Amino acid sequence: MTTAPPSLDDIKDAAQRLKGFAVRTPLLDCPAADAVCNGRILIKAEMLQRTGSFKFRGAYNRISRLTDGERKKGVVAFSSGNHAQAVAAVSGIFGIAATIVMPADAPAMKIDATRQYGATVILYDRFTESREDIAAEVVKTHGATLVPPFDHPLIIAGQGTAGLEIAEDMLERSIAPDQVLVPCSGGGLIAGIATAITAQFPDCGVHAIEPSGFDDMARSLISGTRETANPEARSICDALLVPTPGELTFSINKKMLAGGLAVSDDAVRAAMAFAFRNMKLVTEPGGAIALAAALSGAIDCKDRTTVVVMSGGNVDPAMFAEILGQSYD
Repeated sequence: MTTAPPSLDDIKDAAQRLKGFAVRTPLLDCPAADAVCNGRILIKAEMLQRTGSFKFRGAYNRISRLTDGERKKGVVAFSSGNHAQAVAAVSGIFGIAATIVMPADAPAMKIDATRQYGATVILYDRFTESREDIAAEVVKTHGATLVPPFDHPLIIAGQGTAGLEIAEDMLERSIAPDQVLVPCSGGGLIAGIATAITAQFPDCGVHAIEPSGFDDMARSLISGTRETANPEARSICDALLVPTPGELTFSINKKMLAGGLAVSDDAVRAAMAFAFRNMKLVTEPGGAIALAAALSGAIDCKDRTTVVVMSGGNVDPAMFAEILGQSYD
């Protein structure tokens, strides 16, 4: 495997491979958000992607390239839920056995969905056990191919197809984005999106949005080295709790990103309710965090055209109902 960052051509190649399998998700106007932010807000609705998140893009781009011999031995992945579902679903498309290592405290609906796609699920304690070690043992025992959640050029290229679609849609509307806000954990989605966006719009600022306490990417961009999140930190954004940026993803992001910032769980809850009430979009906490940054004023959107990536909609129903039942200013 090459560890070279994927190019724009690699992302375009991934887009061709994904045709007919992935959904080309819409870029939606949101007048209600425009009014709050005093600017133009466009929503990339990745909760409408297959399996409910952007992760299908990268998983398909990686798994579709396995050799016949690799397919016979199956795949293994570790994930809090969205990558898990994507790998399980894509493996089902190709008739490949999949083993997924998931934290025991992941939302039950994500665990159940992964099993329903046909994968074998191994649960672990994210605070005392290593998911990497568990997956490595599966690789050693069964010869399975590891499909990492973000730190792989084919995964990054696949996720970058979301950015390619944004750029194409903006060009079709004759609009130039001033900034793109992207949920960030390990950094694969934003690395791919930044590669695609900056190739077409070099003056556009791409910003990493993380949960409070998990702003390791933001701090890494400042220090120039890969920082680690506070091990005592907690957040409702279960999809964004990777404690440190990936090695490959950070090598890309430190060159391409305009910066990063952290958003509180309360701001995320308000954004989830806002998206549902104003756009009828169901989003999980991690998927709403970029919108939360815009609505809360954490980043200035006044008189700017801002693209907000809403990365997934796999929210626990009880949590979502509770959030919708609350009042927000």
